[in-house]
Amino acid sequence: MAHSASVPAPSGVQFASPVPIIGPQYCAGYPVELEIVRKFSGDFDVIDAQGTVIFKVKGKFLKMPDRRVLLDGAGNPIVTLRHKIMTAHHRWQVFRGKSVEESDLIFSVRRSSMLQLEAKLQVFLASNIQEDVCDFRVEGSWAERSCEVFYGESSSKIAKMYKSKTIKTALTGKDKFSVMIDPNVDYAFIVALIVILDVVKSFGPTLLNQAKKMKSLVSLFAP
Repeated sequence: MAHSASVPAPSGVQFASPVPIIGPQYCAGYPVELEIVRKFSGDFDVIDAQGTVIFKVKGKFLKMPDRRVLLDGAGNPIVTLRHKIMTAHHRWQVFRGKSVEESDLIFSVRRSSMLQLEAKLQVFLASNIQEDVCDFRVEGSWAERSCEVFYGESSSKIAKMYKSKTIKTALTGKDKFSVMIDPNVDYAFIVALIVILDVVKSFGPTLLNQAKKMKSLVSLFAP
């Protein structure tokens, strides 16, 4: 299993040095604002302040609906996001490039609980084998296109997503929102988290109903 470098504690709400979860080339010494466009197909374009498409996300590619791939602007795969089937907390794993080998695992993401209405995801780096405490967490509401990314279980916020809807995007069937990312934070990592959040929200109602049915079934056989 790949071991990620330990994450330095942020100074206040910002990291004093780069935190390359996916790669150092995605860490800037200044705040980064990105615009994310979700297409009707479920694919994404990620655009920087100069209007350049720096990332693309391909959805149900190669007939494998349990995977998403984050590509750079030229179409080269950066990471593969895979849904780990049959897990209690709806876990996603993120691997380098096109790999899904455990040796290329970078981090994993899971819901903190199946019985939750708003998004709350826990993020564990590959080096965090015990998973007693998460390395990062995501909280918010996908329906409102509003969420924040925090360092561990602290109140130190490192990124924020907010709605950016216009008449034009409503007419074209595209969902547009913005993300503000703190200096030295790996913005490819933040984009990967947002893609996972989008997928998790799609499964949310199903998982919640399944959990409620399971709870009711257990109560029938309880003494």
